[in-house]
Amino acid sequence: MDIVRRASVAWSGGARDGKGAISTESGALKSYPYGFASRFEGQPGSNPEELVAAAHASCFTMALAVALNRAGHTGLHLETEAAVTLKQIGVGYEITASRLTLRARIPGIDQKAFSEIANSAKAGCPVSKLLKAEVTLEASLVA
Repeated sequence: MDIVRRASVAWSGGARDGKGAISTESGALKSYPYGFASRFEGQPGSNPEELVAAAHASCFTMALAVALNRAGHTGLHLETEAAVTLKQIGVGYEITASRLTLRARIPGIDQKAFSEIANSAKAGCPVSKLLKAEVTLEASLVA
């Protein structure tokens, strides 16, 4: 079974002075603003890196909950922060890292078992895999 989720962006203007709006299929974001200032200057609005961070943290945490259940454990509280690093390399930028920080309250598990399960969830999380995936593009001009 293939599950396809969609998001879209509309952009008007140049790179520095332009304005964008992000919308998601679920409606969680509807014409949510983003632009150069919110990405590089700390102004209000979103940016691609925080969206990747949110996707990575949420995907990993859900994968961890599944892995814990399979091992006979239930997390009373799982809290994950993802810090995505955007770094200037030459004249362009690259996302060079996504650092997950997990704080968990899980009764009846020791640190060794917890670390093994957490690392397995990190490796198996679809967004972790995406960050290593081939990216394709289909581009067409419209009138």
